[in-house]
Amino acid sequence: MQRDGLGIDSPYVDLVVEVFSLLADPTRVRIVLALRERELSVNHLADIVEKSPTSVSQHLAKLRWGRIVKTRQEGTRVFYSLVDEHARTLVTQAVYQAQHAIEDVPAHHRSHPTS
Repeated sequence: MQRDGLGIDSPYVDLVVEVFSLLADPTRVRIVLALRERELSVNHLADIVEKSPTSVSQHLAKLRWGRIVKTRQEGTRVFYSLVDEHARTLVTQAVYQAQHAIEDVPAHHRSHPTS
């Protein structure tokens, strides 16, 4: 086994499958994308992903169970944020991979003018 845990016999392989399973839902991917830059409340997330607060709460509970998001309470309001940069990076890279499937030159490969 490799010391970094990236070998094919890694004890993390089953957990990796669980992470991918948690993220194998469009609403959950949208939630992670919405939380890339800042923490948000359930109602704000519901507005962004265009789902009911109840539905978003259920998705957040699963993401929280998977240690992808965490909470912070302020009075009666609960704010959600990503636990660390890994979920952000994983979802961002998945979006980039998807762009390759449908675009000759994906947006993330296009040069941006610096004027």
